[in-house]
Amino acid sequence: MAKTSRFQQSREARRGAQFSKFKLAELNLVPLVDTLVSIVFFALVTAVVGELAPVVAGVTLPESSVGGNALQQLTLGVGAQVTVANTPVMSTVDAAQAQSNMPGQPLLIPQLYTVLKERADSIRSQRGTPATDPVDQPLAIQGDKTMHYDLLSRIMQTARLAGFKNISLQVKRVGGASNT
Repeated sequence: MAKTSRFQQSREARRGAQFSKFKLAELNLVPLVDTLVSIVFFALVTAVVGELAPVVAGVTLPESSVGGNALQQLTLGVGAQVTVANTPVMSTVDAAQAQSNMPGQPLLIPQLYTVLKERADSIRSQRGTPATDPVDQPLAIQGDKTMHYDLLSRIMQTARLAGFKNISLQVKRVGGASNT
């Protein structure tokens, strides 16, 4: 081994002092990469599929709102019975088998139409609106899990023909603070 002279040692000490401010700082990138991966993961997991799907050109999607006051809505229930405002109208089987009596409207359920038309006319007379105007009071449909889509379609068409324009479907909220 070669011995270093006192001159070389002093020169290395001067250089060490001169370049000490240029020492390489260590940067630990593992936590930064973990954080970025976590952000990307949660962004992808929580992304709503509807927001990722492109909107067809020329189509304007409707807007929705959450949390309307259920007490201000007329409720139509579909279980074993079809009920309007907790008043039984007909059985669900009868509603599914009912034949339309209105030409050009094969989906109409006549007995339900009569009840909904009376409600719509009552709301119009209370508000003083013309009989030809649609009713702006919301109609909430509460359907049983086992209800068939064809019956739901007929009920919604009947409500529309009776004059209701704001029709919503209610579901039971799960996993939240309250169930509605």
